[in-house]
Amino acid sequence: MKHNTDYILQKAISSHNLHEEEILYLLKAKDTKKLTSFADMVRKKYVGNEVHLRALIEFSNYCKQNCLYCGLQRTNVKLERYRIKEQDIVNLAKQAKDFGYKTVVLQSGEDDYYNVNKMTYIISEIKKLDIAITLSIGEKTFDEYKAYKEAGADRYLLRIETTDEVLYNKLDPDMSLKNRMICLGNIKKLGFEVGSGIMVGLPGQTFESIAKDIVYLKSIPVDMAGIGPFIYNPDTFLQFKSIHQYDNFDLSLKVMAILRLIMPDINIPATTAMETLNHNGRLIALQSGANVVMPNATEAIYRKKYEIYPGKICLNDSPGHCRACIENKINSIGRFVSKSKGFHNPYVTI
Repeated sequence: MKHNTDYILQKAISSHNLHEEEILYLLKAKDTKKLTSFADMVRKKYVGNEVHLRALIEFSNYCKQNCLYCGLQRTNVKLERYRIKEQDIVNLAKQAKDFGYKTVVLQSGEDDYYNVNKMTYIISEIKKLDIAITLSIGEKTFDEYKAYKEAGADRYLLRIETTDEVLYNKLDPDMSLKNRMICLGNIKKLGFEVGSGIMVGLPGQTFESIAKDIVYLKSIPVDMAGIGPFIYNPDTFLQFKSIHQYDNFDLSLKVMAILRLIMPDINIPATTAMETLNHNGRLIALQSGANVVMPNATEAIYRKKYEIYPGKICLNDSPGHCRACIENKINSIGRFVSKSKGFHNPYVTI
């Protein structure tokens, strides 16, 4: 096999398919700029210059899980917990629509307080607004997913975080990688647009495991891939130890770029965490293959409490300010905010 950056990149843009060894080579290569430039070229060809905005509503920071890297873990006694009332969630979605959003993302910890009846009410009321709905609320049963789909939810985001079973078991106690994969299969089977993704730079993670993660995301195949850098939270029980010679920001860019090369028309968000590590992080991501941004549409009184990681940006900003700010940033790099709901159109080879 030819381990040459130019050869691998040319193969990627012509076939949109790479072997795991080739992906690993790109992850380890020092020339990030060449990789991201190719990804940006593919992004422009397949999804254009429009950027899809998703209004993020973080409606509860309660979580029954105890993922060691996450500030929402149930054993974090330092976190002030909150839940937003059902009608107030709907009102936030109405406000988001007024700001011009075509999609809302309803995100929370795994909080069983919001049972099927509560969630289907929220979903059905928001659906009346004629906007797309993405759910990011964790592992559920097949019947629960089915109820949410029937109520009007369009997309479901369930990040795999890592496909390394040993690492998964260590970081996500009381959870199962197998069950996570079953959930993703159920979501796909029910007709949701499937979103998944990984956390880059987890303690104990290797380049080899990241390469396998990328192959897995393509195998589903996902409609949206969310890639976020690991940011250490001192209020968690995870002992931090960096094992990468490159920082998590740079490595996250590489993962996003590779996914754009091999899945040319999927949706890839420029995550908020990227901007926590670099003040131009989201713009750099948008120039490295990303085509989606998820501005926070939650009121400031709740934002500060949804602390998955420290240093989160825009904690004191209003939803309206975030909406105007991100559009100005997008326009500054010659891109524009899409007026569509941003559904994924499957790539067809001829």
